[in-house]
Amino acid sequence: MLIRSEAPADLLPIDRLNKKTFPTHAEAKLVMSLRENGHNTLSLVACTDEGEVVAHTMFSPVTIGGQDTGVQGLAPICVHPDYRRQGIAAALIKEGFEILREFGYPACVVLGDPAYYSRVGFTAAKKFGFHCKWDVPAEAFMAIELIDGAFDSLQGLVDYCPEFDEL
Repeated sequence: MLIRSEAPADLLPIDRLNKKTFPTHAEAKLVMSLRENGHNTLSLVACTDEGEVVAHTMFSPVTIGGQDTGVQGLAPICVHPDYRRQGIAAALIKEGFEILREFGYPACVVLGDPAYYSRVGFTAAKKFGFHCKWDVPAEAFMAIELIDGAFDSLQGLVDYCPEFDEL
């Protein structure tokens, strides 16, 4: 399995994959909107040896307490149903963390299943004094420092790009 940055030729396969993976087309629309509006910090795909895109994830900027801090939001992430339970999503996330760290992005947040995301290092965001504007269980909103001390002087509302409000 090859993990790499998305290329222009991947846009339609990513769109089809998101539409196949999620129950509605909202996530596919989100990915396109983030990309079109310049809110795509990092977009990764996992491909088979034959070059088929079987997984995708995207990182986009968030603000904390109204400030641009370089912290990124992970969403969405999807894996083709035929390729699930092989560690592909975790590999995409970990590769994303490495790339973000290399470019100086200090941390990441995610809204999702704590049982899954804790396996790749996320912990409850409330531990750092963060919350999001959506009415979700507190343990489902999670964060991870990619650079030690990234959260030392931050707290407050974590706000995603406006495209997420359409979900």
